[in-house]
Amino acid sequence: MSDARTAVAGALSPGAYRMPDAPTLRELEVPAHPRESTPRVILLDASSLSATSKRGHETALRAHARSLSAAAGAPHCSRSYRAPLALVALHDAPVGVDIERVSYCDDAFAESIMTPAERSMALPRARDRFLSSLWSSKEALSKALGDPLAHDPRRLEGPGAWPYGRSGPWRATPLELEGGYLAWICWRAR
Repeated sequence: MSDARTAVAGALSPGAYRMPDAPTLRELEVPAHPRESTPRVILLDASSLSATSKRGHETALRAHARSLSAAAGAPHCSRSYRAPLALVALHDAPVGVDIERVSYCDDAFAESIMTPAERSMALPRARDRFLSSLWSSKEALSKALGDPLAHDPRRLEGPGAWPYGRSGPWRATPLELEGGYLAWICWRAR
C-alpha cells in the first residue's frame, strides 16, 4: 500500500477525523493504471452543515479540507472547493484536482481557456458541460504541475485530449460527481 493510501485509510478510519459539524466524507474511485500507484480522492459534502450561507459553507469546507489533509499526512496534496462540495486529493507524487459546477460559458470564456487547436474543433451540443470540463481539467493539470497561476490555459492542452488519459509521466481522468458538478484529477505516475 502506498504512503497516500495508508494516510487516507488512517484519516478515514472511524474516530480518526472528528470535528464538530463535519461534512460528509466519501472516497471517490480513481481508475487504476497497471503497475502504477493512483491518488486517493475524498469528496467533502457540506450541504447538511448548519452554516446557511454560501460563505459559511465555503469557510467550513476549507477548514475541514485543511484538517483532513493534515491528518492524512500524504507527501502531495491538492484541494478544490465549489460550495457545498470540496475535493482533497492525496498522492505520493505531484497531484492536482479541480471541481466545478456546470454553468453557462460565454464565447469570451471559451476564448480565454482554449488553445488554437481546441478552438478549431466544433463544440459539442453540451457546450457548457464541455467547456466547464475543459477548464476543470486544465486547472487540475496546472495544480499538479506546481503553480496554477504560472500556466496560461490558452497554451495548455486539455488532458481530455490525451490518448488513454496519459501524456508522458502524467495521468488524468474525470471524476464522477452528481448534481451538476464535475471534476478532474491529474497526477504524475511513479
